[in-house]
Amino acid sequence: MIAMADQLKVGARLLEEMFAPDPPIADKAHEIKEVEHKCDFLTHAIIQRLNKTFVTPMDREDIHSLARTLDDVMDAIDNAASLVPLYKIDRVRPGARELAKVISTSADEVRRAVIALERRDGVMACAVEINRLENEADRIHQKAVGQLFDEERDPLVVMKWKEIFDLLEEATDRCEDVANLLENVVVKHS
Repeated sequence: MIAMADQLKVGARLLEEMFAPDPPIADKAHEIKEVEHKCDFLTHAIIQRLNKTFVTPMDREDIHSLARTLDDVMDAIDNAASLVPLYKIDRVRPGARELAKVISTSADEVRRAVIALERRDGVMACAVEINRLENEADRIHQKAVGQLFDEERDPLVVMKWKEIFDLLEEATDRCEDVANLLENVVVKHS
């Protein structure tokens, strides 16, 4: 699981790098896609190992759910990044950098939470921080979408950016799903 969390961190950093300059670095989408493929491979490997292991450190369904939920975070990051070259985005809108930063910070917290789960200590503090970050992302998303509709007159640009903003915010929702799952595992085993 730590390997998955490490890859999430890499993917989130690449997303942050993608949106840092103006125009955004569309080629980062290819690097992010490679990380997404690594996560798919790791998820498959975890499930294969799970099917061959008699005794597991926690419930099988929790391990399976955690692998899938971690992969969902990377899928959301990849989905958002893939739209930059697809839609030929040539300018970063207000809010995109902030959301990418929150995603990156959330990925760091997810990694800390996975490590804390293995140590059996500190998961709840990480989960609280991930939930706080998701709330912050909601606020940034709402402001960015409002600003988009207020300022942009080209309906195609509005449609493109609305989808990008929604997918960026979805990545933080998926991080919150990981946090909720980890909280449930901790409660179940305490």
